[in-house]
Amino acid sequence: MNDRPLGWLGIVRLGLVQTALGSIVVLTTSTLNRIMMVELALPAVLPAALVAWHYAVQLSRPRWGHGSDGGARRTPWIVGGMGVLALGGVLAADATALMSASPVPGILLAILAFSLIGAGVGASGTSLLALLATRVTPTRRPAAAAITWIMMVMGIAATASIAGGMLDPFSMQRLAMISGVVSLGAFLLTLAAVAGVEKTPEVASEPSEPKVDFAVALKETLADGQARRFTVFVLISMIAYSAQDLILEPFAGLVFGMTPGQSTQMSGMQHGGVLLGMILVGAAGGFVGGRGQGWMRGWTLAGCGGSALALAALAVAARVGPGWPIAPTVFALGFFNGVFAVAAIGSMMALAGQGKGRREGIRMGVWGAAQAVGFGAGGFFGAVAVDIGRRLFAQDASAFGLVFAIEASLFIVSAVIAARIGAPAASSQTQPIGARHVQA
Repeated sequence: MNDRPLGWLGIVRLGLVQTALGSIVVLTTSTLNRIMMVELALPAVLPAALVAWHYAVQLSRPRWGHGSDGGARRTPWIVGGMGVLALGGVLAADATALMSASPVPGILLAILAFSLIGAGVGASGTSLLALLATRVTPTRRPAAAAITWIMMVMGIAATASIAGGMLDPFSMQRLAMISGVVSLGAFLLTLAAVAGVEKTPEVASEPSEPKVDFAVALKETLADGQARRFTVFVLISMIAYSAQDLILEPFAGLVFGMTPGQSTQMSGMQHGGVLLGMILVGAAGGFVGGRGQGWMRGWTLAGCGGSALALAALAVAARVGPGWPIAPTVFALGFFNGVFAVAAIGSMMALAGQGKGRREGIRMGVWGAAQAVGFGAGGFFGAVAVDIGRRLFAQDASAFGLVFAIEASLFIVSAVIAARIGAPAASSQTQPIGARHVQA
């Protein structure tokens, strides 16, 4: 298909979809996690298992991507997925409120809600990435990657900060109301963002490529050495990246005595750091130039190393307690996570467009599935390790500190892997090497 390339306005419009996606996900995977652990005094393994389940559902990403590859347009998949995600976000908040009175029905409703969240993120996120890879010219891909993920982080940071302020004084009714408003707003924003974006003469007049069976397309993708190596790299690096996702807000509440609103605002500060890191790398590479293989590898290593140092500082913070400058430490972690992320996104964008035939969707789906497995495994490990540590040490601080130290070590391992791996793909226009997103 020879679609008309997207201009900067079109790229920004699709970035609004990422903004909408991030605004729902931050409440379901961060704020609800903290409320289950602290306000409801439930074991960390419960929210961790729910979030891990939503990542497990995202193993369907290759199928969603293949479906959008075979259609004339990808936007229906984006809109449909966002609708499912919005419904899941509302039900997740309702399920959390129900757990306070009826734990078993609340947990059952939460399983349904997080199933919808996983399916919605998979369908909308994969199809959006495939559309960007298809419609963005190679010279604009690094900048497009930075723009769309910066906008996602803006949605996460803004929602965390605003919703955090509105959650205090906390009540379950207030939580449900905020979740409903955010979910509806995100869906309406998505409708406005994608309206008409694929209505071009080229799309209407080009004949569709003959459909290829899903199993054949998946086999061809995994047979590609570059795609296979990148899949393994994404899996390993995402485990290192996500181990603190589910425990940072509970850490702030249990060790530093923060309220739900304060810890949610701290999460917003972390995502603000991610935003700054993305802007820095996006400006230095996608907008200014210097997108060579070694240059991108350097940013990847800087992101891994800086994240490891920030996590080591959090391990120390757990021992020191409230006197530690927790806010700057969390901001630094977010900053280096953002640096790490843009290298991954640029790599993914470049590699997706190099597949045989119209395979952007399924390639994005395979990498998205690897990312989901890594995120799910990392988040689940972090939460379970905290539960085990609290039993072994009988101290919250020691349990959290151990997990942060392990995660720092995993980032160092990821840096070693990144230093030894060659660029997954190279072209005359972009030669990136890879690692995240996010949530996407």
